[in-house]
Amino acid sequence: MENLNEMLQIRRQKLQELLDANENPYVHEKFDNANNTKEISDNFDEFDGKEVKIAGRIMSKRGHGKVNFMDLQDSLGRIQLFNKVNELGEENYAKVKNMDIGDIVGVEGSIFKTHSGEISIRTKSVVLLSKSLQILPEKWHGLKDPDLRYRQRYVDLIMNPEIKDTFVKRSRIISAIREFLDTRGFLEVDTPILNTIAVGANARPFITHHNTLDIDMYLRIANELYLKRLIVGGFDKVYEMGRMFRNEGMDHTHNPEYTAIELYQAYADYNDMMDITEQLVAFVCEKVNGSMKSQFGETEIDFTPPWKRITMVDAIKEYADINFDEIETDEQAREVAKANNVDIKDNMSRGEVINECFEHFCEEKLVQPTFVLGHPVEVSPLAKRNPDDERYTHRFEAFVCTKEIANAFSELNNPIDQKERFLKQVEARENGDDEAQMMDYDFLNALEVGLPPTGGLGIGVDRLIMMLTNNESIRDIMLFPTMKPVGNNS
Repeated sequence: MENLNEMLQIRRQKLQELLDANENPYVHEKFDNANNTKEISDNFDEFDGKEVKIAGRIMSKRGHGKVNFMDLQDSLGRIQLFNKVNELGEENYAKVKNMDIGDIVGVEGSIFKTHSGEISIRTKSVVLLSKSLQILPEKWHGLKDPDLRYRQRYVDLIMNPEIKDTFVKRSRIISAIREFLDTRGFLEVDTPILNTIAVGANARPFITHHNTLDIDMYLRIANELYLKRLIVGGFDKVYEMGRMFRNEGMDHTHNPEYTAIELYQAYADYNDMMDITEQLVAFVCEKVNGSMKSQFGETEIDFTPPWKRITMVDAIKEYADINFDEIETDEQAREVAKANNVDIKDNMSRGEVINECFEHFCEEKLVQPTFVLGHPVEVSPLAKRNPDDERYTHRFEAFVCTKEIANAFSELNNPIDQKERFLKQVEARENGDDEAQMMDYDFLNALEVGLPPTGGLGIGVDRLIMMLTNNESIRDIMLFPTMKPVGNNS
């Protein structure tokens, strides 16, 4: 059997033969594909015997002599082509037989059913629109290797067209999010992706350099502080959905660039953000899946409001039987954590230990939609303090299937308090924490101008899409996930 190089060479020889015959293998003219496979298969009685014009990719060939069959695939499905020398003529039939799997063709013909009942096109014209020089995977085994599927998504879409459903649903989810917010008076805005400082979240940024200004710049890790500036400026409801970038680890729920949405509402608080979160997710789920319930793996998730609400301290008490209400000092907190085999650092504060214990004991237990409230101030540098106990903040995280999908605050609008927290972040950064935030003096100036009481919410759009499309890897809901180059990008 020919090896791959020989097969590729044969295709290039066919290409050269077309050029030598003054036949363009990549035609300039458009093709009027007035029909598609789905409408034909769904409405056969209306199309039976009628002329159609359709375009797509040849996916298989079979038959010899004066009759040849092909399967043509367009964006919506497949249909069989019935090529007969008597219909096409000797010369054109020879050209059709010389076409390869993977070639893109334009077809004219009439619809009928074969004796076996398969809807087919009796072709009158088959025109080569684009010559394929590569070999598609063998049809019985297809393209199964996940790494290759992510690297060559274009081949994956050809060989596994069912995955298109996920990306169609992704688009519908994003549209539904916008619909929900737009109808509630939120204004979609654009803020910079290139920043002069990395702020808005605790994360390691990507660094680049601006040659004209001769300064280092950072791809945004969050758009939070720009959106708050707009609230200062007089917009009452704003949101932005787009790419964020974090120079961190990669796994089945993390990609260096990802889609997130942040929204802010003046004169609101984190309780309002909880209402918006559960209503938005339920709305989107019902819009896209036809129900407020969605299957994720073996679990049926019920997004119907209201969702469970529990404080971080109470969650630790429930799932680990550790009561931080009875632990007052940093030292006591560290001792309790170590006694329960929680990996902590020797300089951690009580609030940081609480957060570590929550992540260690509780996150894996949060399957159905749950709001976790009352985060310690040490891990919430942009959230307003709880006036009843200033060790905690008016903040929540929303968890589904053990994963955080949303994070929200009653936004800190006290410039003095904010400066003190920024300074602690700067100190942490100077002590080696490259995920700590930088000082943003312009944002402090905006707070001094005056930020009204504000509720803010961030949602991980990709994680939400995973939940609503039953995909357990973020790479399966991203058309082109980040991949390590192999060889010469081969």
